[in-house]
Amino acid sequence: MLMDLLRAVFALAATLGLFALGVYAARRWGPKGLLQITAPGSRRLNVVETLSLDPSRRLVLVRLDGQDRLFLLGEGQELTPPSPPNASNKG
Repeated sequence: MLMDLLRAVFALAATLGLFALGVYAARRWGPKGLLQITAPGSRRLNVVETLSLDPSRRLVLVRLDGQDRLFLLGEGQELTPPSPPNASNKG
């Protein structure tokens, strides 16, 4: 009877210990830690800024290979405004 009680207490302690270890690992190496696994210079795409226009639409400024792109997202659609003219095209 005493051995069964001790076995149950040790099983509970082991389960809680494994749970605490999992929580610690998730906080320590969670989403931010997983993003750091990739080399810092290998990312080509970055979200620079987002702006909510209303509950269903938002503007997203994305940098791809050093060029900024602006996207209007919402209502199941994506609208990409034309790129601004380059300084070399001005006459």
